[in-house]
Amino acid sequence: MASHLIAPHGGNLVDCFAGSERAEELKELSGQWPSWNLTSRQICDLELLLCGGFSPLSGFMTRADCQSVLTDMKLQDGTFWPVPLTLDLPEKAARGLCAGGTLVLRDLEGVAVAVLHIEDVFERPDAAAGSWCLGGRVEGIQPVQHYDFTDLRLTPAETRKRFEDSGWRRVVAFQPRGVMYRAEQEFTREAALALEAGLLIHPAVGLPEAGDADHYTRVRCLQAAVKRYPAGMATLGLLPLAEARAAEALLRAIVQKNYGCSHLFSEEEHPSLKKHQNDTGVEPVRLERDEQALPSTIEQIKEHLGRGREIPPRLAFPEVIRELERTYPPRSRQGFTVFFTGLPSAGKSTIANVLLVNLMEIGFLPVTLLDGDIVRRHLSSELGFSREHRDINIRRIGFVASEITKNGGIAICAPIAPYASVRKEVREMIAPRGGFVLVHVATPISICEDRDRKGLYAKARKGIIKKYTGISDPYETPEDADLSIDTSALTPKECAGKVILHLEKQGYIEEGRS
Repeated sequence: MASHLIAPHGGNLVDCFAGSERAEELKELSGQWPSWNLTSRQICDLELLLCGGFSPLSGFMTRADCQSVLTDMKLQDGTFWPVPLTLDLPEKAARGLCAGGTLVLRDLEGVAVAVLHIEDVFERPDAAAGSWCLGGRVEGIQPVQHYDFTDLRLTPAETRKRFEDSGWRRVVAFQPRGVMYRAEQEFTREAALALEAGLLIHPAVGLPEAGDADHYTRVRCLQAAVKRYPAGMATLGLLPLAEARAAEALLRAIVQKNYGCSHLFSEEEHPSLKKHQNDTGVEPVRLERDEQALPSTIEQIKEHLGRGREIPPRLAFPEVIRELERTYPPRSRQGFTVFFTGLPSAGKSTIANVLLVNLMEIGFLPVTLLDGDIVRRHLSSELGFSREHRDINIRRIGFVASEITKNGGIAICAPIAPYASVRKEVREMIAPRGGFVLVHVATPISICEDRDRKGLYAKARKGIIKKYTGISDPYETPEDADLSIDTSALTPKECAGKVILHLEKQGYIEEGRS
């Protein structure tokens, strides 16, 4: 694969976009070639390849380049490069692809954004089993489309032009982990002044999901903090670098060099940055944090504000605090989901109905019950009871609950949900949008059988019903339940009361409201 020397500050970059006539030709031909819908991480990699952020690379690495990087941190031609960059596909998708072929690369909506001229198909030695890698040159048909903060999404060439227009010969890059506190702003300001350098605030944002409040809040907070620098000192840009890549210090240094930076703030001691300073062309500057300041990751900020705690004005600018408080209100003003799971006839629906009434009596947020039977009838009537179909049903419940939670309501879910993996998916779907409480209704199976008014356990034991949870199909007991309730010794009202008390303790219901 052809490689080029890393462009010096102000020099030319390797971008991989085809000319307009060639792009139209590729677009017309794209229907004749096999295609691959890229993952969010792969879209980030492709975007930086296309715009020159990963210069000198002009495509994904072949086996020989990949092996050379893993062994010596160099491409075959001797150019320094710290980590493999390949297009990874499942074995099934890679089957039938070979060197000399062409693969159309599509975004999440199926739009053709580039083509890969395949030079190699191989198993990467450090990749997961069953994962195949494609290497070869890419040609861009059109840029990856973004609709958010478009004025901040500058390419390396556009960013360098901005530096040139500002007269910046030295530029120090800072990639904040989350929002920016006063201590970080003050330290980076003083360090940039000492270096006589301009400052590029360059968060790695990856590819945000639609409705991702964290992303928009984070960028608005950074916009507010950047205005606190002296005029003409700092500029803000969004870096389309996947989260997994952002942790790779040497790769980050190369990317920042391609964006025109001469220095890079580093939050941790990275001896490799100093050791390979001549290779990357970027000088590391240690970022000293105020250990008494609040952690700045979004998750930690959300937890802090959700507990009703304030961010002291001495730690953050007022406009930053306002943005954070607007997005992350106290838990008592957030939507949440209570997700019951347990064996058939464990008492999930009964407790859920009592809880529904209790929360309606409290009356502070709208409440929706997503009971297993109700959902099966109205949302998943075409599904059977195979593991695949059960997982689809639970994902549907999770999606509806996440929308209710995101919009400030309460969702009560009462399916069996026997499998841990899909329960984890649902938690990850809902938790970023509000509260999530997993309640294991841990009623012994003997009690469940005694309560079974439909006689389904008996039919399952006789083999009349196949794959019945708890008998002929497994129930995976939750290890991550927030609350466990055995209904054999408690009334439904007492069980619902335990849930209410837990919600109060966690701050989702203000104490005394019930």
